[in-house]
Amino acid sequence: MGDRKVMKDGDRRLGRRALIVGGTAAAVGTAALAREELAHLWWRLPGVEKPRVEGAVDFRGAHWTAASPANLRRANRPDDYRIDRVVVHVTQGGYRSAVKVFQDPAHGAAAHYIVRANGQVTQMIRELDVAFHAGNRRFNERSVGIEHEGYVERATSFTDAMYAASARLTAGICGRYGIPVDREHIIGHNKVPGTDHTDPGPHWDWDRYLRLVRRERTATAA
Repeated sequence: MGDRKVMKDGDRRLGRRALIVGGTAAAVGTAALAREELAHLWWRLPGVEKPRVEGAVDFRGAHWTAASPANLRRANRPDDYRIDRVVVHVTQGGYRSAVKVFQDPAHGAAAHYIVRANGQVTQMIRELDVAFHAGNRRFNERSVGIEHEGYVERATSFTDAMYAASARLTAGICGRYGIPVDREHIIGHNKVPGTDHTDPGPHWDWDRYLRLVRRERTATAA
């Protein structure tokens, strides 16, 4: 989260482009491009909603606390948007303050998960939905965002329990979507194009983190 600026993810209303594409799809029928466009536009149609199980989580052991619907976009990932990134954030504050702003519809941003210093994981947005966490629409659509409780300037924020829990979480995400465990696909918020964020900052130990993620992936595969 850090010095997050509120950035609009996009208009969820069905516009002229959607109507044109829909008409084209009806006329062409089997056109691959039309099918792809309709898959992206389907969840923007008024009244269309994928069935959800209230309180369901994607990471076993996570605690569910819902973010404001204004801080996400309903979707059906990875069917409509391919997931190929994990974005690591730092809250620049405590856990409760992060939950509070993610539940604030005026904030305009939220991540899928928050990992606390004690290793507790809270899920606020389902992975199939697009969270407004990266400040870049395309990266929002293709990634899962994980916030970490603490401050970029404090090395003590990043505890052993936090690294271990976050690594298990990221390993599970990588396994579900076939994401390679490397710095190209598991990135910091500071690496998202078009943003001016610095998180996770210089004290985040990337070598340690990726080593833990790989260990968890190996253990799960075994």
